[in-house]
Amino acid sequence: MTFTAFLRRCLPVLACVVAASSPARSAVPDDRVLVVLNSGDATISIVDPVTLKTLRTIDTGKEPHHLMATPDGREVIVASSAGNSLMFLDGRTGTVQRVIRGIDDPYQLAFSPDRKWFAVTCLRLNRVDIYEADGFRLVRRIPIAKLPSHIVFSGDSSMLFVTLQGSDEIAAIDVKNQIVMWSMKVGKLPAGIAMTPDDKQLMVGIMGENYVDVIDWRTQKSVAHVMTGKGAHNFLPMGDKRRVFVSNRVENTVSIVDMNTWTKLSDIKVPGGPDCMELTGDGKTLYVTSRWIKQVSVVDLAQKAVVAQASVGRSPHGIYFDSHAARQ
Repeated sequence: MTFTAFLRRCLPVLACVVAASSPARSAVPDDRVLVVLNSGDATISIVDPVTLKTLRTIDTGKEPHHLMATPDGREVIVASSAGNSLMFLDGRTGTVQRVIRGIDDPYQLAFSPDRKWFAVTCLRLNRVDIYEADGFRLVRRIPIAKLPSHIVFSGDSSMLFVTLQGSDEIAAIDVKNQIVMWSMKVGKLPAGIAMTPDDKQLMVGIMGENYVDVIDWRTQKSVAHVMTGKGAHNFLPMGDKRRVFVSNRVENTVSIVDMNTWTKLSDIKVPGGPDCMELTGDGKTLYVTSRWIKQVSVVDLAQKAVVAQASVGRSPHGIYFDSHAARQ
């Protein structure tokens, strides 16, 4: 079987989009694309997910690192940290819809589950900025040191959690009062942060070491360390409310972790500094940005192996596919 035939088998037309925050659709159109952010080139690669060819390259603001879908699932927001801008793309086709300028240093971004708030970390400015989600009106700038990186809201939207790479901490922000409630020490260079589906525990990738720190955020205590690999970095749920992918940038692996037992189930070798990940809605194919080799690595999860790569720009970081698996 050719690789193109393999991908067409693994990417059937889906009955609906199963993203947790996205509305159902009757079918996924044939023009669906992969959106890949090239942080070193200030561009976006729009990639055919079947042929893995770049269909077009879009210029954006400097240092586009992270992206996420709008709550209605119709658009994808690309945050350009050094460009001080947000670019909105059609999530299915990658077509530019609009640009909002004057957003200071947006590195990582998140919508609150209640859709009221939009938050960004300002990594170089040592701030977290809170906006109204409807209209992106700035509400509060919250100073926080040092080097705020990744963020995640609690399920009830009451708290916002931030990793602080420069001080080896995580911090909790009271969303209603928009103040820092507490901070706690974790391991060296905390990076990605994610919430368990039951909203009880935080997962923190300890990038300067080789493990995921599991934290009961209500008691501010570490309850488990999951040894995944050097450079434990980012997370992506597998959609079954039980397993999660962890990218290990230095180890050059992606681990699968069981969130019920806090054990590592397996490792997948992925070259070139695996970073952000995207999973197809059928759960068969994982796309991984390989930061140091200008590639997107394509993993066949049945084989647990990289079966192909797509050439993109320098330092590919964020990645998005409209027909992705549930974020849980």
